[in-house]
Amino acid sequence: MTIKEFTDYIDDQTILKLVIIASILFVSVLFFRKIIHSFFMKTDFIEERKEKTLESMLNSIISYTAVIGFILIALNEFVEIGNLLAGAGVIGVIVGFGAQSLIRDFFAGLFLLYEKQLHKGDFITLNNTFHGTVEDIGLRFLKIRQWSGKLLTISNGQINTIENYNIDHMRVIEKVTTSFSQNPKVTWEVLEEACKRLNDEMQGYLKKDLTDKPMEPFQVYGMSSLNQAHRGYEFTVIGLVEDLVYWAAAKKTRLILAEVLFENNISMAEQRVEMNSFNSRDNKDYFTSNEKLT
Repeated sequence: MTIKEFTDYIDDQTILKLVIIASILFVSVLFFRKIIHSFFMKTDFIEERKEKTLESMLNSIISYTAVIGFILIALNEFVEIGNLLAGAGVIGVIVGFGAQSLIRDFFAGLFLLYEKQLHKGDFITLNNTFHGTVEDIGLRFLKIRQWSGKLLTISNGQINTIENYNIDHMRVIEKVTTSFSQNPKVTWEVLEEACKRLNDEMQGYLKKDLTDKPMEPFQVYGMSSLNQAHRGYEFTVIGLVEDLVYWAAAKKTRLILAEVLFENNISMAEQRVEMNSFNSRDNKDYFTSNEKLT
């Protein structure tokens, strides 16, 4: 069988032809994905997280292009594309209404990439509800791995707000509420001592400038409330750290603060709850207990 006879035979077998085209497109997608992955592995002209984000978006574009191309080829086997385009006016209106969400998701995905709102690997909060690490950024969907391990897939058009914990730097903010009976001056001195320990033990976490000096070392920001929730004086300790180590830095900061406060016998605030009981004999309310919870 000659090549011409083989191609003529393939043309007569529509299903076989579509299977071959689908296979070629599938292999092509894998090939281009491999090339893109190898390219970003061998280059280092942008930050690694940005490279992964761009790679994810390019893979999404290639996949959608292959799928749409196959659909057009398949339609051409059963319907003349020219006749289809002749009725594009009516079809366009129908498809326009049905594809509004698709178009919205597509442009939302492009804006996410262009405006650099997030990158692959960032820890984010979506719509003030969902928390997790970005695993994939596509033209239509965003996938984040939640703390529980569940994979959340949300269309780009449904994203209203993004809180990104991995944009260059993060500030550790810890609040300490002490009892009203605790001397504020003593508390301030103890917290400054704690900040010295934080800066000594957590040098590797702090955000550095070009001269390798901490941009904002741990410090007592000040007394942030004179009467925090009617419980006591509130002090705030802050420090600017690298975004990738924010969670580890925050946990270690809380531990060191707790240790220093305990070692110096600083009295922390206590919560009081007043419970009312009803006396049915004279229809009056009385305060019968004042329970102290620590």
